[in-house]
Amino acid sequence: MANPLNELIKEIKSSKDRLSAISKARAALHRLSLTKSQPVDHVLWVPIEEVEPNDYNPNSVAKQEMRLLYWSILHDGYTQPIVTIRDEARDRYIIVDGFHRYYVSKTFPDILKQNSGLIPIVVIDKGINDRMASTVRHNRARGRHSIDGMASMVFQMLENGWDDADICNELGMEAEELVRLKHITGFSRLFEDAEYRRAWMTNRQIVVRTAYREESAQGGG
Repeated sequence: MANPLNELIKEIKSSKDRLSAISKARAALHRLSLTKSQPVDHVLWVPIEEVEPNDYNPNSVAKQEMRLLYWSILHDGYTQPIVTIRDEARDRYIIVDGFHRYYVSKTFPDILKQNSGLIPIVVIDKGINDRMASTVRHNRARGRHSIDGMASMVFQMLENGWDDADICNELGMEAEELVRLKHITGFSRLFEDAEYRRAWMTNRQIVVRTAYREESAQGGG
């Protein structure tokens, strides 16, 4: 009786597209896994051309740290995959966390060559605000993020429908820290009795409040 594992190995070795064959085998094993709810259970190696950075990451790494990251990957290999979401419309994977691991392969030809032009990724399925929150959680867990980038991201989250409580809960942020980030954006610089106003409105909130006032006025007439 044929050994299924040996048959699988034989099939992969004879495949014209070995990467695709291995990816299918990994996907099949992932479907059977007891830990399939964990993204790291299914690591994909994909061509670097299929991966793109996001446009909101507030993290930053100094030149010396970037060089150290390169040295680490050169000698130890990739020990952590890059976290992404799948953008079907563009046929690309968009980075949620791991831009600098991606950038090392993008910048240093020896790293890309040793991995045959591929980089390791895992894929999560989340909306834009949840992706931003994931990026922030990863960055804050490592103890570094750009303040200006954080302020910009917070404003985007408010514009996208989250309120202060959502942001504080999802980003592990204190109310006072959120107020400071709002102030950085320039939208909270409104004075009341010589004190900063603690609440401010995004464009979305202004539209909702204006519509409510107009509706109330018509109802009262």
